Amino acid sequence: MIEQRRILNTAIPGPKSMELQQRKLASVSTGVSTGLPAYVESGAGGILRDVDGNQLIDFGSGIAVTTVGNGNQRIIDAVQRQIQDFTHTCFMVNPYEEYVAVCEELNARTPGDHEKRSALFNSGAEAVENAVKVARHFTGKDGIVAFDHAYHGRTNLTLAMTAKNMPYKHKFGPFASELYRVPMAYPYRWPGGPEHCEQEAFAYITDQIHAQIGEENTAAVIIEPIQGEGGFIVPPPGFLPALAQWCRDHDILFIADEVQSGFCRSGDWFACDHEDVVPDLIVTAKGIAGGMPLSGITGRADIMDTIHGGGLGGTYGGNPVACAAALASIETMEEENLVGRAREIEAVLKGRLEQLAAKYEQVGEIRGRGAMIAMELVEDRDTKEPAAALTGAINKACHDRGLVTLTCGTLGNVFRFLPPLTIGDDLLNEGLDILEEAFAVSVTG
Repeated sequence: MIEQRRILNTAIPGPKSMELQQRKLASVSTGVSTGLPAYVESGAGGILRDVDGNQLIDFGSGIAVTTVGNGNQRIIDAVQRQIQDFTHTCFMVNPYEEYVAVCEELNARTPGDHEKRSALFNSGAEAVENAVKVARHFTGKDGIVAFDHAYHGRTNLTLAMTAKNMPYKHKFGPFASELYRVPMAYPYRWPGGPEHCEQEAFAYITDQIHAQIGEENTAAVIIEPIQGEGGFIVPPPGFLPALAQWCRDHDILFIADEVQSGFCRSGDWFACDHEDVVPDLIVTAKGIAGGMPLSGITGRADIMDTIHGGGLGGTYGGNPVACAAALASIETMEEENLVGRAREIEAVLKGRLEQLAAKYEQVGEIRGRGAMIAMELVEDRDTKEPAAALTGAINKACHDRGLVTLTCGTLGNVFRFLPPLTIGDDLLNEGLDILEEAFAVSVTG
């Protein structure tokens, strides 16, 4: 077990990491970039150890994937047992219990007490794409509505729903058709002010769908209950329930993309639970399997069971090793009450970030829920001009000091904090001390 403390033996990145980075540049496409080229050799809990022996505090969790922490013994044991049994058959050729058990867990834990069915895939993008297929097949309609600042993946179809050009969409078109975008209910940047966002955004968005697409042509509305890559944007209270009801009233499927916000990350099992929103289809991935590649779509049985045999699937979808990891990960979340731990982390993060905001006017807004918290940086609180350069400088200063941090946002000016839910308070506060130091150094130049 790796000791849960930060250790800096060298500069970050160290000489062995720099040597590996040179090998990477000579062998890996430049299209695959690395934010912090400190090459990891092991990890446990809230610590990542690199090849130079440095121990970094992890505030990223592999972008919300290692929710239960690296080195989780339940997952290690479950994966080892499964590998000893068999590694693959393809569920569509020879099925196995682990796939069924994961689907049972998804059906039981996702919002709503209605009868459900699930199907498993490899990545969030693959699951989103299949959710669109299901929605179009069930409704017989083509139109799909997504939102500004959305991120749904990097395949051609999901890129069409993803809002950010660089680095995701630039020169990769043309994209799939019959995909439409409407404004996001983004309280901090809503033109009428946060107090009017819920009512005005809902009216404007539904009017746009009616005028530009037509409800009779719209198969589904897909939304991240808390937007991820777009900046951890949390819609105002009441917006999601109103949108879900409007979809029901017009025979439009409501798809919740909970790839980043699901599995205890937001302080609930799923972010939709916060306002008792029940989606017709819900997409999950990332935190589901403790680092193993797995994703799923779960939906109303009457929707999912209309798909013809063989219409859903994939060679690796629901791989038995990934399924074993998912079952162990879900067991850990339940046994260790990681929903409650996410709320404890929220209290620490928000408390410390609010102290930072009181000291620095560049902190425009702190938002998010659970262990999914963001800090948006601006040049000026009145104009809200995005401070992308400052965000990048602080991020680098954190990396130099052994703290793994992530930025996001369509405007490139948002910090997102995604520590493992198993991180201890000592490491959490030390990481925030580093952030404060990085902030001071970067602001003063």
